[in-house]
Amino acid sequence: MRGAAPAETGPGPFARPDGSFNELDGWTWIGCYGGYYLQSDALARQGFEHGFFTRLWSGRDPEELTGYISVSTSVHRPQQIHSGLVLEADQACGAPWPEADGLVSSRGGQSLWVCGADCTPVLIADPLTGHTAACHAGWRGVAARILPSAVEQLEARGARRKDLVVALGPAVSGARYQVGDDVVTAIAASFGSISDGRTALVEAGAVQVDPEPDRYRFDLRLATVLQLKDSGLNPANISSCPLCTASEPELFHSWRRDQVKAVQWNGIVSQAEESGTTLRS
Repeated sequence: MRGAAPAETGPGPFARPDGSFNELDGWTWIGCYGGYYLQSDALARQGFEHGFFTRLWSGRDPEELTGYISVSTSVHRPQQIHSGLVLEADQACGAPWPEADGLVSSRGGQSLWVCGADCTPVLIADPLTGHTAACHAGWRGVAARILPSAVEQLEARGARRKDLVVALGPAVSGARYQVGDDVVTAIAASFGSISDGRTALVEAGAVQVDPEPDRYRFDLRLATVLQLKDSGLNPANISSCPLCTASEPELFHSWRRDQVKAVQWNGIVSQAEESGTTLRS
């Protein structure tokens, strides 16, 4: 880990002796005076300021959290509704926050934020234009193709999908996520054909058997990565954090585990030109 250690609070996840927690391949815990947050090495290498925060930051909203990842940025976030709707950041400038589950930057200096407590937070960056996107990708959002929608909006700003860098943050793992056939069918349909989509999900390992009849264990992040690959993104540019929100009670809120409405925040700052990019029709 790099950065200054936070104030001592007693034994906790960062004091664990197991290297698998503190040395996540492709991910780095960033320490600052406020605590630790997680970064994707792939996004950091491209110069994109961002952070995946934990429950240890509870009580601090994006207006405060943005100061830990950048300076002098505007804050933009949606009122999440488990949809496939992606808005321009300029449409989400203050309360009442507009209903949506994704944002795409309109210009530079904008910090885009989404929250979650089992659903996958997805941050996307375009190294060419500097534009970014942030999406809350639950199963309904994946079924509604929220990420392909964000990709299309980034393309309209001059991005090439093969260049996009994507980071999927901590979310519920397949082993801890039990779903019914309706969820599998809805996401399979997002691939264009239910039968082909289901086959692709099974072959990728996103759908596993469950001891209960008519139930499955579903790896939402794996299904999300599969959808991104199917949309033409470069697999080498997609990073998926292995941490499971349901399995790490010290670090993450989890609806599946606790049945309590509480979230952790995730944000990324656009590096585009301050005036924005002319949209292509």
